[in-house]
Amino acid sequence: MKNFFIALSLVFLASCSSGTTIVSSWRDPDTTNAKEEFKKIMVVALVKDEATRRTTENRIASIGPKFHSSYALLNGTNLGLTKEQKLKILQDENYDAVISMRLVDTQKETDYVPGTNTSIYYGGMGYGGMYGYGYGFGNWYGMYSPMYYDPGYYQETTYYMVETNVFSLKANKLIWTGTTKSANTSTQDLGLLVDSIIATVMVEMKKDGFIPKK
Repeated sequence: MKNFFIALSLVFLASCSSGTTIVSSWRDPDTTNAKEEFKKIMVVALVKDEATRRTTENRIASIGPKFHSSYALLNGTNLGLTKEQKLKILQDENYDAVISMRLVDTQKETDYVPGTNTSIYYGGMGYGGMYGYGYGFGNWYGMYSPMYYDPGYYQETTYYMVETNVFSLKANKLIWTGTTKSANTSTQDLGLLVDSIIATVMVEMKKDGFIPKK
């Protein structure tokens, strides 16, 4: 598992996790990176939209050759299989770990963004300013005031609560889980959002003692 987390660090440690925070996390007290060495890891994104699923899985799978997107094996053709049968598919393909990511909730919050008020330029009060050329206050204020005051406003932000899990298939148990909160912006790329989540998860894994701090 050491090489697995080294790969994660190289890809995501430089990622900006701005906009994503950790809400909660847990690790199996009997599992650390020294006890496992995963050789083949399946990446599963549990989302309804197939395009979003593939983008998310491919983004995480790009970490390195050990990581593989799940949609080629776990898709609409095997929805009727039992969990035991699905697990056997993974075992037959020599997978020993799974990283899953799923949206667990969305929250909307309204925040007030205060306005700005900039000091008036001294030239308007003399030194060749408009008063010196016979302009009244109304003309002067009407021309300059829009440049110096930006009114406040209310802004509604949608936050995504995403759960990331790490399962050991060899031990058949969950070994780490964390929930993150990410702000949605209309210009944010899905891939960058995934990077932000993984970067935040990495920091929390270190705090939990699940992976080395160095």
